[in-house]
Amino acid sequence: MPQHVSIQGFQGSFHEVAARRYFGAQPALLACATFGAVVAHVVNGTADAGLMAMENSLAGSILPNYLLLERHAVRVTGEVYLPIHQHLLALPGTTLAEVQAVHSHPMALRQCGEFLDRHPHWKLVETDDTGHSAQLLAEQRTPGVAVVAGAQAAEQFGLQILAPAIHDDPHNYTRFLVLERAATAVADPQADKASLYFCAPHAPGSLAAVLTRVAAHGLNLSKLQSCPRPGQPWHYGFHADVEFEEIGQLEALLRDLEPVTEELRVLGAYRRGSMAEAMGEQTPLLVKEGTPARSAGWGG
Repeated sequence: MPQHVSIQGFQGSFHEVAARRYFGAQPALLACATFGAVVAHVVNGTADAGLMAMENSLAGSILPNYLLLERHAVRVTGEVYLPIHQHLLALPGTTLAEVQAVHSHPMALRQCGEFLDRHPHWKLVETDDTGHSAQLLAEQRTPGVAVVAGAQAAEQFGLQILAPAIHDDPHNYTRFLVLERAATAVADPQADKASLYFCAPHAPGSLAAVLTRVAAHGLNLSKLQSCPRPGQPWHYGFHADVEFEEIGQLEALLRDLEPVTEELRVLGAYRRGSMAEAMGEQTPLLVKEGTPARSAGWGG
């Protein structure tokens, strides 16, 4: 069990919730303002592991994080899916009519576009973190300001839920990857999913050749993400997640892909997260608008 885990975000963030779900209450969480800092802690050994969001079912992929996986000596060793319930939080006693500005992380604002569009006079302010936005509001007590964040942030900082469940779709999930230092990560013999990075020749049919071989091996391609190749305009590398039953299937696929790729790397092989478990927790929040939340402390 790791002693220190780096996360992007602060108290009340969804990264905190995901980290506690995966690692439990024991590890100390190292709060980071950026994803680059999360990875740096892992690479430098100041954290035993890191947790990094990669994609949201509404807002899409966080493309810069794929570049972090490409460029740094980290290994993907796990994943966790988290249902995301975004709420509009404010100081106790605030009404919707008094709101003038809404602060939150840009991904959170994107997840709530339909609700926010119904209030065009509100100023949307992008911040570094949902939980940190809630903390600053509680500390600074700025009138007319609301934040988009989770119920855990309302509880920790004594804010009221002014409007619950404002995300565009009730089926709102974020996928997080668990990262460890590549030199010390231990292979999991029960791995049934792998994250790959490959570059195909810049020629007609080259990507199709890769995908055809994945299909021929009977592996499920659960993710395919193109990313620009630095220094090579309009050339792309690809991140692919493949699911399999036993590690020998992955090894056979890798051998078959070598002739049709210019670069091929395994970024990590790990046990897939349970989306079914996450979906089972996607229940409506039974709270009325304007409900104050109790305060809770940082930690597990």
